[in-house]
Amino acid sequence: MITTDQIWTERMLAVLRIMTALLFMQHGFAKLFGWPHVAMFDNLQPFTLIWFAGVIEIVGSGLLLAGLFTRYAAFIMSGEMAIAYFHSHGLQAFFPILNRGELAALYCFVFLFFAFSGAGAWSLDGALGKKTH
Repeated sequence: MITTDQIWTERMLAVLRIMTALLFMQHGFAKLFGWPHVAMFDNLQPFTLIWFAGVIEIVGSGLLLAGLFTRYAAFIMSGEMAIAYFHSHGLQAFFPILNRGELAALYCFVFLFFAFSGAGAWSLDGALGKKTH
């Protein structure tokens, strides 16, 4: 028997998944399409590390948003954020508040959570009968 708590937990997991995907997707759009405009991405060259990060951010976020291949997409994005943290932030200072790596670290662990939890409610994974929890 499914309880009301379980139903709402699955729904709120879906809300977290959808909002995380939308927020993360804007990073990829800023890198690859210049929208929203972020000056540091103005001269981004194709097939560089940051360009590939943008591809992962758009494709992975799209999959996460739809709840399709959620665990795989989230695992890859978690890895991307771990690399981003250590490559861009971790060498500057130990504490994330000092090295401006809080967002990368948080995304890394949120995506790692989705890699283990699955998509929750309102997902294509669930509609296709894949295990979501």
